Amino acid sequence: MTDGFVRHAGSLHADGVAVADIAAAVGTPFYCYSAGVLRAGYRRLAAAFGDLPMAIAYALKANSNLAVVGVLAREGAGADVVSEGELRRAMAAGVPADRIVFSGVGKTRQEMAAALAVGIHQLNAESLPELEALSQVAVASGVTAPVALRINPDVDAQTHAKITTGLKENKFGIDIEDAPAAFRKVRDLPGLEPVGLAVHIGSQLTDLAPYRAAYRRVADLVRALRVDGFGVPRLDLGGGLGITYRDETPPDFAAYAALVRETVGLLDCALTIEPGRALAGAAGILVASVLYIKPGHGRDFLIVDAAMNDLIRPALYDAWHDIEPVADGPATEAATYDVVGPVCETGDTFAVGRSMAAVRPGDLVAFRTAGAYAAVMASTYNARPLVPEVLTDRGRFAIVRKRPTFEETVAAETVPDWVEDGAAAPGPI
Repeated sequence: MTDGFVRHAGSLHADGVAVADIAAAVGTPFYCYSAGVLRAGYRRLAAAFGDLPMAIAYALKANSNLAVVGVLAREGAGADVVSEGELRRAMAAGVPADRIVFSGVGKTRQEMAAALAVGIHQLNAESLPELEALSQVAVASGVTAPVALRINPDVDAQTHAKITTGLKENKFGIDIEDAPAAFRKVRDLPGLEPVGLAVHIGSQLTDLAPYRAAYRRVADLVRALRVDGFGVPRLDLGGGLGITYRDETPPDFAAYAALVRETVGLLDCALTIEPGRALAGAAGILVASVLYIKPGHGRDFLIVDAAMNDLIRPALYDAWHDIEPVADGPATEAATYDVVGPVCETGDTFAVGRSMAAVRPGDLVAFRTAGAYAAVMASTYNARPLVPEVLTDRGRFAIVRKRPTFEETVAAETVPDWVEDGAAAPGPI
């Protein structure tokens, strides 16, 4: 059986493991990640660049599970991190510090010190105040910080407004017109070494045109900086490559690699890209059980045991995820549902008017393409525990994050003794 999520003998399998068997072992809801899909995606991306010097720094913000990061690290991936927690996770999963890039608009001094202490590859700085703070931290630490300036090229990524990052009105990066002065600032501040430029214009891009516009602007800036005497040895091209959730047709890796060669391939820079969703998105599913089919006026509600706290993308972005029964049903049976969860919010809705194969209470359903920006954005709203995560590989599966018990979810909380002081006597409800 091929790696990934395929149907076999009337049921969905993950890397040769029946999803229903995993559900029986760990309960629902749960996330399932395919090591086969992760490996295949990384290898396709790496192969697309051929002999072009390209470092692939996986963006942990997409999915920071140690097992997911570990699979990619063993393929040779570095890491793009945006917090000290992600930095520590990347290293715990086997990514060497000198293959880690620290991005983000709001790094704390503690995070800067932690990154410098382990010998990080570079920090992508996004403002003049950040540069000044980083200089002070580096001097105090007795080290030199390798700094790439993140440039805001003012290019519309043509994606969802909440995941667009390359416009002037966005909080990210230094305006490209201000970049030469900022580069001189890096050179002049003690403890800093200017090593290059970085750019990232958004997430879930399905068209190469915004990349072309951004990379051309950055290439022009590299040439201008070199005229001013700066070497600019590195160029971080960011991430954002889109994937198919419904009917999108994103560019394939070969087309993207060809664009990189065309725009920046002759600059003699060491290149880095930061894919996250492009590697992890299709590598995960969320599996839930059907609780009830609730008849409504003009629609039926399919109520599952997963909720918006487990998968918030539909509530946050109106995002689409294909939903399918784990087991095949009668070929002629179909239905239309509003697919909802048990959280006390009308926004706890995964799909409205979704046509799909009919299901019954107790059946399992899988939410496809849930490997990125899913479990990492989960919460414990309504005091619901975080769901377990499972990794499959070559006919095996393992729980790589267990479901916490109630006792574990409240272990960090206490009720101070003094809250009873002066308390009124309980009255009727």
